[in-house]
Amino acid sequence: MTAPALQRTPLPAVATEAALKELAHGDRRAALDGVVRTYRDRLFQHALYIVKDGQEAYDVVQEVFIRSMREARLFDPDFHIKAWLFRVTSNLCYNIVRDRRRRGGILESLGRRDEVPASQDDRVRDGERRDEVLARMEGLSEDHREILILRYYDDLSYNEIADVLGIRLGTVMSRLSRARGRLGAVLGTDHPVVLEVLEEESG
Repeated sequence: MTAPALQRTPLPAVATEAALKELAHGDRRAALDGVVRTYRDRLFQHALYIVKDGQEAYDVVQEVFIRSMREARLFDPDFHIKAWLFRVTSNLCYNIVRDRRRRGGILESLGRRDEVPASQDDRVRDGERRDEVLARMEGLSEDHREILILRYYDDLSYNEIADVLGIRLGTVMSRLSRARGRLGAVLGTDHPVVLEVLEEESG
């Protein structure tokens, strides 16, 4: 008589890294599916903000997940899945941006958001303040725009930002402080958005 198959508890739509790694011990394919379900929307929004083209953002995310399937360390205990996914996404997106510049410049200014999936409506509304911050960053350097995007648009922690950018935690803090200062110079230090950012960081 054939033994009954083990019944695994389905992962939620958004799973923790710990849950994904635990699942990978017995079913790597299911864990990879869980990675896609957990991170695809956030990675798409991150890519869309940088490249401002829905199809290119979709293609980037597809490539990121292809690379994740080939990444042997993905479910290792000390491997930071989310940080790695965001780092690869950022690198691919900035490659596209640099290619555009070489072909004659970026087609659209930073700050536009379009083609946001309907399922993200609530998150978009919740992120209106962050969008306002990011929409005014055109005059900032790429380093400052990037770190502000990761912090205020993607809600990454300082440690996650350090992993994404491959820099020390202290560098994250000092670069973010300079970026906030530059944003204040652009908007004015008494601008409500700048005051909210400063309040959040001191809270």
